[in-house]
Amino acid sequence: MDIMLSLRERAQTEELDYLFVMNCLFSYKQPRDKLTKLIASKQLIRIKKGLYVFGKEYRNRPYSLEILANQIYGPSYISFEYALSYYGLIPEKVTRVTSACTKRIKKFETPVGDFIYYYISNQKYSVGITLKNIDESSHFLIATKEKALSDYVARLQLFSSREDLLAYLTEGMRITKKDIMSLCVNSMLEIAKCYQNSNVSFLCKILQK
Repeated sequence: MDIMLSLRERAQTEELDYLFVMNCLFSYKQPRDKLTKLIASKQLIRIKKGLYVFGKEYRNRPYSLEILANQIYGPSYISFEYALSYYGLIPEKVTRVTSACTKRIKKFETPVGDFIYYYISNQKYSVGITLKNIDESSHFLIATKEKALSDYVARLQLFSSREDLLAYLTEGMRITKKDIMSLCVNSMLEIAKCYQNSNVSFLCKILQK
């Protein structure tokens, strides 16, 4: 059987790691050389060292930028502008995938787009993350609406009042007041307790008003 058909048959996802590909190429005398040829012919696309997606001809569905974001650098979860756009809270389409991680800030430029990771402390990391399913085999971690907005405002210069923050969110970011007020107060309070950040606290006060 053609190696790409074999890979496609065995793969349950569109995103492939090095160990899986090498296992599929075990019968070749020089599997690394074969992998290099598959990448050169664009049958596989190398996202970064050890991470690949199928070329267009062999895809069952579009690859997931969200899954790739989790796999490129981690542990991490999608947040900030990309998550706000994902949830439809901001009108702009965000092309750069933004994530939070417990390691130093890092940016990756790949054939499928740019991925940037911002540092967040362990104390803040675990609260407000949810698992989204694409299918039975494909999942990714992303901040909840409340966590994504908290992550975003926590990185901004401190506002002087909740009114100033609300004006920035509605006028500067164009988040509707209805969407802001639909956020879960209890989730925001839990996040604010971990963050100990004035902007996040102001966000809670906006919801409690």
